[in-house]
Amino acid sequence: MNRSASLDRLSDASEEWDVIVVGGGATGLGIAVDSANRGYRTVLLEQADFSESTSSKSTKLIHGGVRYLRSGEVGLVRESLRERGRLLRNARGIVEPLSFVVPAYRFYEPFFYGMGMTLYDLLAGDLGIQSTGHLSHRETVKAVPNLKETGLYGGTLYWDGQFDDSRLAIAMARTAHLEGAVVVNRVKVHSLIKESGKTRGVVAVDEQSGEEIRLKARVVVNATGVFTDSVRKMDDPQVRDMIAPSQGIHLVLDQKFLGGESAIMIPNTDDGRVLFAIPWKNKMLLGTTDTGGVPVELSPKPFEEEVDYLIEHAGRYLTEKPCHHDIRSTFAGLRPLVLPDESAGKATSKLSRSHSLTVSDSGLITMAGGKWTTYRQMAEDTVDCFAEVGGLATKPCSTHDLTLLGNEEGESGGEQIHPSLPYTWHDIERAVKSEMATTLDDILSRRTRSLLLDVEAAREVAPKVARRVCDLLGEDDHWIDRQLNAFLKNSESYSAPTSQSASEAESEGS
Repeated sequence: MNRSASLDRLSDASEEWDVIVVGGGATGLGIAVDSANRGYRTVLLEQADFSESTSSKSTKLIHGGVRYLRSGEVGLVRESLRERGRLLRNARGIVEPLSFVVPAYRFYEPFFYGMGMTLYDLLAGDLGIQSTGHLSHRETVKAVPNLKETGLYGGTLYWDGQFDDSRLAIAMARTAHLEGAVVVNRVKVHSLIKESGKTRGVVAVDEQSGEEIRLKARVVVNATGVFTDSVRKMDDPQVRDMIAPSQGIHLVLDQKFLGGESAIMIPNTDDGRVLFAIPWKNKMLLGTTDTGGVPVELSPKPFEEEVDYLIEHAGRYLTEKPCHHDIRSTFAGLRPLVLPDESAGKATSKLSRSHSLTVSDSGLITMAGGKWTTYRQMAEDTVDCFAEVGGLATKPCSTHDLTLLGNEEGESGGEQIHPSLPYTWHDIERAVKSEMATTLDDILSRRTRSLLLDVEAAREVAPKVARRVCDLLGEDDHWIDRQLNAFLKNSESYSAPTSQSASEAESEGS
């Protein structure tokens, strides 16, 4: 992928495309892959970087959703498990199986959890991973060495999928490009083009050059996640909001706080959400929270009470309890939960992760809600819909078996950029040359996950990376200064906020 070449393809304002997809997260990229694969002339515009918002700040799981099984959403779980199986097959090297332990601290829980996870396996059918099994006390501690042993009856072992979300997003962008789509980041849509009351294109601005871009298409798709309502109001300023954003945060700690290669799943925390402690890139990922009533923004920040909540809950289940000063990084993302008409005031933890597909009077198509695991099905539904709305020739979907381009980090070897980070200078060069990275943050937050893994290490290596990228892009020293200032400012939100000092947190064992 080359950004300049992609912009050149959009330079002819008289050209009409089949579809313009607004939004370059999981939903929009999935739609672009499916659309281009079917042969439709496709453009995707992302206002920031690919997956910069919610889609790069997930729990890193491709899963059926255990809590949805508990709430009776069997259809959603079945769909998610089917898509999980397809991703494990179509995105190998990015999506991999991961074992989970559900510890039992009440005598009836091994039977209760075992029955539930056996149903989970049955719903997966032929696309399942491995069967659920019961673990004795000794086997449970062996799987998760730092798990609290007092009162432990045993555990239930089940399987789900794990991935690197922003790397999957880049694989999807590269796949869409290979299939013929034009995908470009840092182009923001400011208004819709209407003809005879129908949406027939967009007016956008290249955020780097300031140049206006006018594009016409048979149909426009709104796939902007938590920004869904802002695009809908370009179409109809009076439309009712349909998104109830919910913030979830994650803490990144040293892997010693887990100890093994299996994850922990706690089915029911104080706010009703599932708690995960997951091995990820030689660290432990701890999450997540559910905080409603938050503003829609590109880079949300964790709240002190969210960090305290996760540290306190982790301390209930781990022998060596993490403290605030153990946190290597923390990140926050917003879930684009769809708010039904009758659910005003309902807690976000009770809202479904099902997706919603709507068509406005002008023909603007909006795909909202959903989650990473089901992006392919969401894309299939959307492309089927826009083909009908746009009067396009009907073509069957074939993404069920479409292999996504991989090219994972570190595969080409080379010198590490920092002793605490699993990335090489080849990864940096590839990000600039073929993955449309244009800023220091693109590289250290998403093309590599340096900022998410270790804030201090990312800050330390930032000047060297900025210099290398500057040379690759042909920029000057002023560019380096601007990029470093912007990156260091952004990195502040990845340092955990806390009202406690390290010594206070440690003495409380929280």
